Order: sequence, then C-alpha cells, then structure tokens
Amino acid sequence: MNRRAKIISLFVIVAFAILLLRLFQIQVLDDSYKRAAQNNVLRKEVQHPPRGEVYDRNGELLVRSIASYDLMAIPRDVGEFDTLALARIAGVTPEKLKSELDKAARYSRRRPSVIVKQMSLEAKLLFDEGEFSGFYTVYRTMRSYPRKMAGNLLGYISEVDAATIARDDYYQTGDYRGMSGIERTYEEVLRGEKGMKVSIVDVHGIEKGPYMDGAADLQAIPGTAITTSLDARLQALGEELMEGKVGSIIAIEPATGEILVMVSSPGYDPDELVGRDRGNNYMKLLANPRRPLFNRGVMSRYPPGSTFKLVNGLIALQEGVVTPSRKYPCHGGYTIGKGVKCHNHYSPVNLRQAVQMSCNAYFCYAFRAVLDNNRYDSPKQALEVWDDYVESFGFGRSLDSDLSGELSGFVPTRETYDRIYRGSWNSLTVISLSIGQGELGCTPLQMANLAAILANRGYYYTPHIVRHIDGRDSVDSRFYDRHYTKVESRHFDHIVKGMYDAVHADGGTGRRAYVPGLDICGKTGTAQNPHGEDHSTFLCFAPMDNPRIAVSVYVENGGFGGTIAAPIASLIVEQYLTDSISRPALKEYVKNTTISYPYYDRQQH
Repeated sequence: MNRRAKIISLFVIVAFAILLLRLFQIQVLDDSYKRAAQNNVLRKEVQHPPRGEVYDRNGELLVRSIASYDLMAIPRDVGEFDTLALARIAGVTPEKLKSELDKAARYSRRRPSVIVKQMSLEAKLLFDEGEFSGFYTVYRTMRSYPRKMAGNLLGYISEVDAATIARDDYYQTGDYRGMSGIERTYEEVLRGEKGMKVSIVDVHGIEKGPYMDGAADLQAIPGTAITTSLDARLQALGEELMEGKVGSIIAIEPATGEILVMVSSPGYDPDELVGRDRGNNYMKLLANPRRPLFNRGVMSRYPPGSTFKLVNGLIALQEGVVTPSRKYPCHGGYTIGKGVKCHNHYSPVNLRQAVQMSCNAYFCYAFRAVLDNNRYDSPKQALEVWDDYVESFGFGRSLDSDLSGELSGFVPTRETYDRIYRGSWNSLTVISLSIGQGELGCTPLQMANLAAILANRGYYYTPHIVRHIDGRDSVDSRFYDRHYTKVESRHFDHIVKGMYDAVHADGGTGRRAYVPGLDICGKTGTAQNPHGEDHSTFLCFAPMDNPRIAVSVYVENGGFGGTIAAPIASLIVEQYLTDSISRPALKEYVKNTTISYPYYDRQQH
C-alpha cells in the first residue's frame, strides 16, 4: 500500500509540474494568447503613404496625390444602420452596399474588408458625423494630373494581383502599384513606406482612442518626389500638333540624354484611369483600335525609311568604300536588278548632295560597296560587319532607358537572310536596307537617339526621363556614360553638312523645317507602309554647333517626310530654343491636319 501511495503521489506531483510548466509557458513565454486577447480590443490599421509627386524639369507639378478613403467593415461588428444614408454618403446604391457586405461576410466575419473604395474627404466627414457600428474609414490617396498630359509616359497605378502579392511581401490585397510608365519604373521610389495605427475599440467596433497614447503607432513615410527631364510646355505643344494623327514625337537633349518630349498619339487623359470609373474607362481605351494605351515612342517598330541613309553613309565612309567627293549617278533611281526608284533631282551627286536631296541611288551604290568590299570573304561576312556598326548606333537592341516597355526594334542578320533565302542571297538581294526599308524595324526612341548621335558627332548618352530624385545626389550612374559608335567622329561633319543643306538649301527635302537663325540640321524619311499611305518621318537637331535639342517625328500614313513630320519637328525646335512660335500659320496648318487610317478603322468594324 505504501508503495502504491508513493506511485500515486509521484504521478500527482508530475502532473502538477507539467501543468505549472504549461501555465508558465502560456503566461510568460508564449504571447500568442495575450495577442489574441489584445486583438479583441485593438484594431490595427495599415497607414498608406501618399505616393511621391512628379515634376517637370522646370518644377511644374505633373502628378500629385490627393486624399481618398476606403470604407471598411468588420461584418461581425456591424449592427443596425441606416442603409440609405450610408449608401448616399459612400456614393453607391443600397444594393451595391449590401452586396459588398455579404461578400465581406463570406470572406470573414472577424476580419476587416473593403466595402467602398476611394471615398472623397467630404464623404469621410459625413461618415464621421453618423453612427455606423462596425464600419470605419482608412486613409488612402489617389493620383491626380494637373496638366492632363503624357498619359503613356507618366503611366497609371492599379490594384495589385495575387501574383504581385506572392512575389513582394510589401503588398497586400487592395494595395496599388505602378503599372506603366514612370509609375512602374520608379515604383519603389514613389510608393513610400507603410505605417500602422493601433486603436482601442469596444465590443461594437467603435473606436475609443489610440492604444498606449499612440506609442505603438508607426508613421507612414511618404513616397519620394521625382523631377523628370520633361518640358511640360513643349510636351503640351507636341500633343497639340499630333491631334488627329497616329505616331510619335521624341526630343532629347544631346548633351545629357535627357528626354524633353515624348508624345505617343493618340494618347489619353491620365485622370481617366483614376477613381471608380477607372475600370470602364480602361476597357474603352483598350477597345480603341488606334491603341491609345500603347506607347508608340518605345513600343512601335517602324521602318526608319530614308533617315537611315545617314547611318549607311557613315558606315561607307568608315569602311573607306566611298569618299565625300565621290559622285554616283541617279537616273530616276537605282537601275540595277529590280531597281529602286527616286524622285527627280540633278545627277550625279556626292555624299553631301545625296543627303540634301535624299537620293536613293547614291545610298544603294554606297551600301553595295560596303557589302561587296573585297576585304571580306563574301557579302554575308560583310553584313555581319554592317550589323556591328548598326548596333553601335543603338539599333536592334534596347537602349536600356528608364522607360517601361521599351522594345529593341529589329536589325536583320546573316542568319535572318539565310533562313529567308535558304542561304542563296547577295548584296542586291538586300538592297532595300540601303534606304531604311526591308526587314529593318526601329522605335521612335532609337531614331531620336540617332539624331542625338549626329548632334554629338558620334556618341550618345542613354536616353532617360528622370532628372532628379529627392534625397539623392544623382540618378542611375549608367545615364552618365558615353556610348561611342564604331564610326570615327571626323566622318560626321560630312553628313551634318548635308543635313544642314536639306533644310537650308534649294532642293533640300526638309525645307519646311527652316527657321531663320536656328541652323536646323535635318533629314526627311518616307517609309513604305503596306496598310495605306507612306509614313512620314523626320529627324533633326539644332543648332548645328553646340546642339541643344535633337528631335524625331514619326507620323503614320503621313506621306512624304517633308510634308508633315518636318514642320512638326521644326515647331518643337523653335519653341524650345526661342520660347515662341514665329510661324502661327504653319502651327495652325499642322494642328488642323487630320489623317485617315483605314487600317485601324477596319479593325474597329
């Protein structure tokens, strides 16, 4: 009996010891029960920071954040309330309000859910005056665009999806992030850091005050402001000139690579993608066959047309297969093989005259001289050398800018033609490359970058749109590196003089870009288009010495490059260099010129 009593006593002692240890663990070591109890009386609200503002190069505000509020509810705590009054305050129908509450209850009766998004400050103040048990508001911000311009460049924000939440633990359901443009590229700079507000609430979910007098709160850190290189006045002019047209205008400061203008037409009012109507507006823009959401400046791949002759001329000079004084005949075009037609002008012409009058025949001769050079085993090997030259000008690859969605364009290679022609081809087969046609595809940004290269006589800085980020000494270091082409600087002067004559001399194809005293150097391009009228393109820089601006204009179905693209470019240059327009009649002509696009219209129908 004594032995049995000892065993029972020992068992009781061990059991009590286990209970005491468990109580010690629960009450001292493990705070989960404490936290669970606190959660019954504390409400933790994420404090969303306002996104950083965006300014133009002159300090003009382009994007700002304005206050908005999300109406939240904890279904378990929702009591009797005036449905009509709350629906009226929130700006929704009673049916919509009830539907959102039912959805929230199905998700969780204990966790808060968003019932109505983006209420105004006025609505929030009216809500605070009422008694709506179980409801509360959370401060948010939404974007506003004072100038209502550059929608594709600035971009828009949208609610994150499940994939984003899984990839980045910063985001939670209902958060917003940049989806395109600057908003996307500089998301981590603009978004700021979230905070936390901890409040005491009663059993009905009514807030009674801050927990620990606010000591447990964490302040949100606003997003960082960004200053872009964009010139808002110049951007506004560009968008005005491109009304009724499809295409792009890009202007770059050659000395820095900073983008002054990026117009993608048609564009859209960025305020359309803000607020509760955002979804409907987005679908309308998406359904538009002219694709206003598509940033043509970096995402379109166009044939460069005759503007590309400048690259071929420089390659021929560097390879030593032509000299500036050597002349080639033009009898209405290049007559060998199937031939390449040309407009009427005097013949023969040297390099400078060929650039001035955009002679197709001259550049056919020059291009074939490059590919048939005896230094190489075959035209195929020579094309590989040509490809290297072309790539050094920034074609056929991404320029690594800070613009979201930038594409690389396309430059055909030896392998491209081996595949197309089953290995049987020569310099005459690919003669269309001599005048910027054929398989070549370039973005407007690449063509504007070419204008900057010509202005700098052989090098460029990576094009970029952000000039300064608050709190930082500089932007990304890659924007300060010079990129040199494989053509020596000394060869560029011959091309530049031809570009000067194209605008200033009789017979120049770019005469409509002439502005007295500005020394604009330009080159027209008329690119073949299988879907209608030829595309009109023009690139230029000014002044001739110490250039301050380089511009590329591309107008789909615009016809001859000197007709519409050249005047647009010259107006941009004049506005930037003189802060005025001396040719109001030309400006009105360009503004009032609308172009029909049967290709897009057929898509719509």
